[in-house]
Amino acid sequence: MSQAEPERADGAMRAVKDCLAGSVGGIAQVFAGQPFDTVKVRLQTQPELYRGTIDAVRKTIQNDGFSGFYKGTTTPLVGVGLCVSIQFLVMEHMKRTFARINGTPSGQTPNLSAAQLYMAGATAGVANSIVSGPVEHIRVRLQVQTAGSAAQYKGPIDCIGQIYRGFGLGGIYKGQVATVIREFNGYGMYFLAYEALVQRTIRQTGRRRDELPSGLVCLYGAAAGFAMWLTSYPIDVIKSKLQTDGFAAGARKYNGTIDCAQKIMRQEGFRGFFRGITPCLLRAAPANAATFIGFEMAMRVLG
Repeated sequence: MSQAEPERADGAMRAVKDCLAGSVGGIAQVFAGQPFDTVKVRLQTQPELYRGTIDAVRKTIQNDGFSGFYKGTTTPLVGVGLCVSIQFLVMEHMKRTFARINGTPSGQTPNLSAAQLYMAGATAGVANSIVSGPVEHIRVRLQVQTAGSAAQYKGPIDCIGQIYRGFGLGGIYKGQVATVIREFNGYGMYFLAYEALVQRTIRQTGRRRDELPSGLVCLYGAAAGFAMWLTSYPIDVIKSKLQTDGFAAGARKYNGTIDCAQKIMRQEGFRGFFRGITPCLLRAAPANAATFIGFEMAMRVLG
């Protein structure tokens, strides 16, 4: 057996562990964050129906009950688990790649630069967008349906089927340009914030990564969530509006990402790019704390 074969086997096993741990983090994220995300999407895409966060919460309960906060959960439960697996798989691969470039000895915690951490996260985000684009598209279309309105879609499978039959794969990937832009910068900032905080703590305390207290992991995960959304929220608003827009030429409000941005500015002003940010930031702490604690705990179990 050549020396390269054990290395390939070891790399494949690390990839499997990254994927499994990412799936755990993704499932934890959905359950912790879905209610906040539902309110956020409704505020972003239906500003005429809600006066603010509290009003959106009240009307959701009034029209749909508490189950209304989990509309469209099936799609993200499957999709986000896959998305987060991709994120962490690519992120961990990029970290190891940059560590080799930096000459970090094998087994030693890599000390990557801010630029390297950002590019590793951005690469993970772009890879993730292949799945996150259609997953979020289906989710937001289901989230904006209320019990008081005629439901166009009976569920995620029906939604996918109707869109694909009418508009093909391009319809499934509606809003993808905005999605890629959001994922590139959003996950660049996301993993930069988390990994920089983890690296600093390891340097200051001398602890190994798997020895960091769960409380710190949750705190750093929450900080990563804030870093992501505070820098990427306007493009997320554009993405949501595009993904809930009509498909046919006569039914569309927006002709693309730039047109959507221009119309938001004309019709709603600068504040339109931040509509729904309150539930988004409220979601950032629990959802991303759950993501990282799920990932880190799973990695410790997997060894």
